[in-house]
Amino acid sequence: MKKTIEAILRNPKNVRYADLYKVCVEHFGEPRQRSSSHAVFKMPWIGDPRVNIQNDKGKAKAYQVRQVVAALEKLKLEKLKDESS
Repeated sequence: MKKTIEAILRNPKNVRYADLYKVCVEHFGEPRQRSSSHAVFKMPWIGDPRVNIQNDKGKAKAYQVRQVVAALEKLKLEKLKDESS
């Protein structure tokens, strides 16, 4: 999974939807909603409570990849804050 995340960070414009979906399930749990082309993941914090990813012919949309990356960074910061408390 770490290699997949590193690849996503290197090139957010060329990410397979299946790879991004696996990363989201690993870090955020199963999607609370899943349609044929969208998956909506609930975030563990208050505020922006979801991340929506969309399958666009097998690829993830770049702006949604950036949203997932931002959510992963926030999740990492939250964990570090909890560990230091």
